[in-house]
Amino acid sequence: MGNQTVLAPENTSRAHEAIPFSLGMVLVTMGVVYGDIGTSPMYTLRAIMHGNGGLETCTPDVIIGALSLIIWTMTLITTVKYVLVAMKADNHNEGGIFALYSLVRRCGGWLIVPAMIGGAALLADGILTPAVTVTTAIEGLRTIEFIHRIIGDAQGVVVAITITIICALFIVQRAGTSSIGKAFGPIMCLWFAFLGIEGLLHVFADLNVLRAFNPLRGIMFLFDGKLNRAGIMVLGNVFLCTTGAEALYSDMGHVGKSNIYASWPVVKACLILNYLGQGAWIIANNTNPELIAMGDTMKARRSSRAAIPS
Repeated sequence: MGNQTVLAPENTSRAHEAIPFSLGMVLVTMGVVYGDIGTSPMYTLRAIMHGNGGLETCTPDVIIGALSLIIWTMTLITTVKYVLVAMKADNHNEGGIFALYSLVRRCGGWLIVPAMIGGAALLADGILTPAVTVTTAIEGLRTIEFIHRIIGDAQGVVVAITITIICALFIVQRAGTSSIGKAFGPIMCLWFAFLGIEGLLHVFADLNVLRAFNPLRGIMFLFDGKLNRAGIMVLGNVFLCTTGAEALYSDMGHVGKSNIYASWPVVKACLILNYLGQGAWIIANNTNPELIAMGDTMKARRSSRAAIPS
């Protein structure tokens, strides 16, 4: 205890001062907080479809049920758990697993164990999420013929590009949260605008997807063995829609509560619109022979790569 540094009262108050609401900080919030959850539409529905047999098996009831699970999972975990509950449990306007531990440690020394497990899970998520997000984006570029000729089908090329991008991002992070947020904030605003507008255009093509707001459709899909081939394990894919949601709590000290409160409703609306738009597009194209053949071709490519001896 003798070596513990004690802050002066004025420094303590300054260090724990809440960051006020401002449009500039909302922009920083967009660039810092929502990177992971903002890219989850790239792979969430794809993972659910793959676990249920592919595009040709995705009937309207399957898609609407899956969309209902996505919408209500995002609502319960992100909006209710993090925004409405967890963000109230701040430690002098700071969030994160260790800030939470500092609030409850007086209740028992054994609480260091769940705090360590939570910290380990956070590190694991920090390793897994960027890799999944960037890899999915690079693989998606293969659908462009010009880029496919450059990248080819070799997964090693995708891995090398992914590692390069992630290393570059971690190198520039030393510039600080504010600088990174200002740089990526406008990009993320454009990204969410694209997600929302693109999704809305497809929603108008099939308004039946709006039935996904009924939570009973998700419950029926989850426990209906005829619709849901993956059973309750499909939740493992559904939870991908909340990837990065913990950033709303852990980054609270960097951007401020009020800026997260102001930006999250807009972000959530864009995400839901995009998921609904994806669902409407899948329903309209689940019998398209060209798209089904494309999926079969990709499966054949994976099988041929797996058959090559190492």
